[in-house]
Amino acid sequence: MKLTSCLERALGDVFLLIGKECPFLLRDLLASEELAQVFSQSVMNVLKVFVGSPCGLNLRNVLWHGFASPEEIPPKYCSMMILLTAGLGQLLKSYLQNTKLTLAHRSFITLTNLEDLIVFPDVTYEVLSVLEEVMTKSAFILKIMLPYWEVALVKFKSHRFADCAILLLTQLETGLRNVFATLNRCPKRLLTAESTALYTTFDEILAKHLNDGKINQLPLFLGEPAMEFLWDFLNHQEGPRIRDHLSHGEINLHEFSKETTNQLLAFSVVLLLRFVDEGLLSVFKEKAAVELLISLAEGYSSRCHPVFQLKKQVLSCEESIRVWALLPFPEELTREAVRLEDNSETNGCHSLITKMTDELYHHMPENHCVLKDLDHLPTETPTSDTPLALAPRKLQPCRCRRRVRRRIVLEVLVVLRSIGKQCHRVSSQVTVASELRHRQWVERTLRSRQRQNYLRMWSSIRLLSPVLSLILLLIALELVNIHAVCGKNAHEYQQYLKFVKSILQYTENLVAYTSYEKNKWNETINLTHTALLKIWTFSEKKQMLIHLAKKSTNKVLL
Repeated sequence: MKLTSCLERALGDVFLLIGKECPFLLRDLLASEELAQVFSQSVMNVLKVFVGSPCGLNLRNVLWHGFASPEEIPPKYCSMMILLTAGLGQLLKSYLQNTKLTLAHRSFITLTNLEDLIVFPDVTYEVLSVLEEVMTKSAFILKIMLPYWEVALVKFKSHRFADCAILLLTQLETGLRNVFATLNRCPKRLLTAESTALYTTFDEILAKHLNDGKINQLPLFLGEPAMEFLWDFLNHQEGPRIRDHLSHGEINLHEFSKETTNQLLAFSVVLLLRFVDEGLLSVFKEKAAVELLISLAEGYSSRCHPVFQLKKQVLSCEESIRVWALLPFPEELTREAVRLEDNSETNGCHSLITKMTDELYHHMPENHCVLKDLDHLPTETPTSDTPLALAPRKLQPCRCRRRVRRRIVLEVLVVLRSIGKQCHRVSSQVTVASELRHRQWVERTLRSRQRQNYLRMWSSIRLLSPVLSLILLLIALELVNIHAVCGKNAHEYQQYLKFVKSILQYTENLVAYTSYEKNKWNETINLTHTALLKIWTFSEKKQMLIHLAKKSTNKVLL
């Protein structure tokens, strides 16, 4: 398995000696003229027989999808692949000498969002001993596949974490395929990779519906937490997609983290325990370590779903903006800065912020109402005690729906995340610019024009802080009610999309105006006033998601 994945990666590097974009599928890579030009067509034909398609031995897919038991793969196949790989190296060496080309290997990828996925504690020897016993008694594991599980534990104990993960992933697929075929009463789906039949992989096993449109019974059987764990690790685009990256040779096996393998092992323990008899399960549950794993597994919610990622983004941005309250400013310039703020446009902005915040707080979930008296909302830089700062942190959306497949929901989520990203960029630029100008002031290196720019910047910051907090509050509330967008007709949806995109345009302009190159601080005030008027006008039409959702947002299932 490791050989086929590393070979695929190396062949892709060779392809890029001549070609521009490496094919995603191995079969397309092996059929390419570029590789035939380097290794000859006859050699590529041999490779196709061993790893290239269901018409041949198809070793890569048969093994990586967990179809073959240890006894079904003769040692001579592995010997042949090792010798063939060595021969490819010799042919490549000759080709490089003749063409004077240099082979450059692509960098390995870095797995994303792993810090969010660490929910189980380190696997202890007590847990490993439980797993060793459960493996022999759980109906989840096919007896002919037991040696793979035994070797996986040996690899973990010897700190070969990538090897352990590879074996676990393939056997999780094998076991889940068996459960999938049983629950959905389709035993033929246990077929291996036949050239004449579609074979069942994680993509279909974890899908909501079967190919014939019927509801897949596996998600209902496993439950939402288990499905969310599997989708986070395997399928979500912003997740680590461990199996895909390992099978395509994109990960440095020597640097594969213990923490990641810990999560797979802990999940495997909980999963296997679901397929033992009640008496044995009660015995294992008496162990504190096992009880903890089960509790954590039952409480798992998605970390890589777009909803979670947006929530994480909002909270991070809100925290970034709160730092503005700590930014230094010369005391002797304070009076002059306040005078600059006293103009009709700035006052108009503060008035709109107050009205809109009042409106938004009427849509806060009842048990998260931070401040009941909204008559005197602060418009200065928010501290950790102000409702503008607290609101995003207090909003805790319910469990994410594992697969938001409605196109319009995903489309709105993408725009809201883009808004959050731009807000974070503005916050970072403001922090850097403020610290730079203050340092120049202390060092007395500010020229007269720069001094005026510093004053305008500070005046703008005192307005932008509550504005960005207001936008974050709006995003958070719309997120809680995101599925209400499905209730809009086509015209209403287009108007709503146009509205959120106008907020995105505003934040993108803010990024440009607050950049070190432009420094258009005065212009941000006019820009902000126009944006606030648009938000208020749309809010008056009662077409935001908070207006369409049910009165109690706590009942909305995300």
